[in-house]
Amino acid sequence: MTRSPLPDPIYDAAYYEGVLPKRLFAWVIDAGLVFSAMLILSVLTVGIAFMLWIPVHFALAFFYRWSTLKAKSATLGMRLMNIELRGPGGAPLTSAEAALHTGSFLVSATFFFIQLVSIGMMIGRPYNRGLPDEIVGSVMINRPV
Repeated sequence: MTRSPLPDPIYDAAYYEGVLPKRLFAWVIDAGLVFSAMLILSVLTVGIAFMLWIPVHFALAFFYRWSTLKAKSATLGMRLMNIELRGPGGAPLTSAEAALHTGSFLVSATFFFIQLVSIGMMIGRPYNRGLPDEIVGSVMINRPV
């Protein structure tokens, strides 16, 4: 049997303890940051960003999430909650993995039913993987010290 390079949820349980509520709080922080940036951008563009809220918000959210994931394998909210994503090989996410995770995250967040399925997957599985995590092969873990 081949051992996965990712921490095992049974033998390395400390990596996964409390990750689900931390993920929720990290999402709230990140959503607040993106929303605040959108408000500032709307003022700076004299309302143009406000009139084009959906495409500008999508682009801003994608760039924020992708750039922070490729740089540190964690968004600012994730860093505050002391969690990070690890790719299928156990290493921090590559730029391509960060882009794939971000795109699938934004698509799943757009559709309520898909988001519910993703949340159910996180709650009911040993690695606490949501749909974007399954697509990339990543896991969310407590940041190693």
